[in-house]
Amino acid sequence: MLERISLTHFRNHTASELRDTARFNLLVGENGAGKTNVLEALSLLAPGRGLRRAALAEMVEHSAMTGFGVGADLMQDGEAVRLGTYTESDAPGRRKVRINGSESTATALGEWLALTWLTPAMDGLFTGPAADRRRFMDRMALALDPAHASHAARYEAALRERNRLLSDDRTPDGAWLDAIEAQMVEHGGRLIQGRRLLVDTLMARIAHMPAEPFARPALTYAPGGADSSESLSQALFENRSRDRAAQRTLSGPHRDELEVVHAAKRVPAAQSSTGEQKAMLVAITLAHAAIAAQGRAGVLLLDEVAAHLDPVRRAALFDQLSASGAQVWMTGTELAPFDVIAGEAAVWRVDAGEIRRA
Repeated sequence: MLERISLTHFRNHTASELRDTARFNLLVGENGAGKTNVLEALSLLAPGRGLRRAALAEMVEHSAMTGFGVGADLMQDGEAVRLGTYTESDAPGRRKVRINGSESTATALGEWLALTWLTPAMDGLFTGPAADRRRFMDRMALALDPAHASHAARYEAALRERNRLLSDDRTPDGAWLDAIEAQMVEHGGRLIQGRRLLVDTLMARIAHMPAEPFARPALTYAPGGADSSESLSQALFENRSRDRAAQRTLSGPHRDELEVVHAAKRVPAAQSSTGEQKAMLVAITLAHAAIAAQGRAGVLLLDEVAAHLDPVRRAALFDQLSASGAQVWMTGTELAPFDVIAGEAAVWRVDAGEIRRA
């Protein structure tokens, strides 16, 4: 579990610390008090941009003349591994990482910790753009392969370079295209493998979950015109003229889709009711939390989730969270929705960036 968590000049937290954590951890306070900021800070202990996908400069406390810092002890078999991430005033756009005091990388954080989260901003996941669902897949895939984030970043960088050449007035140099496409094939092929493995693993887990009270989703990975390194290489080479006319790359993992269907009703998630969409999203999150907790420490961040569930679903949520093996952090404006687990939870009151143990 995560222990001795510290936030320094992060959002509205000048210097906050949380000790004596538990399996369930509740952050209670009024809207705008800084509860979600704590979850965002924890989400930075994983590769990626965190649960808000905000710019690093936005995370620094307004009055601070320096960067921010987030640290936590990961307790394993009685030993502490210190994980930390921070920025500095002379390089506000660069996030740095330390593990046990030594400089490291964000990808290395994923080798120690598997983080999952569910926030109100994700309620439109099934009806929003496909890019949101691709990012959703890639974030979850880190639990199976911490290097997945690196492959995604390198593929996107190569894709931008290929699109730049395709849209240039001059005819692209064939040898330069060959080199860029080789990078896209290498990292894009790994993206395809990682996304397919994720969906297959999630579906295997979901099959063993109860069909109620959370609607059981059926997930399908739909490749965007290439389903392997070989087919991606062929598509990029053979479609150069077409892509040149379109001035962008029309095939590849950047066109992938995650298809979600209400399994019992056989209705696409995007056409299901708001309540059913929420239930399916919770089911996917619970399945992933169980997967993430296997082999590495699993941490699940739930922002304002319990308050929007009826008592039956709320009780089922807590039961499945208990069985997941993950450490859970939840926010709420009041303690009442957490009555069932309050006795076994660590509770903090959050007020204008200040945190005190309840």
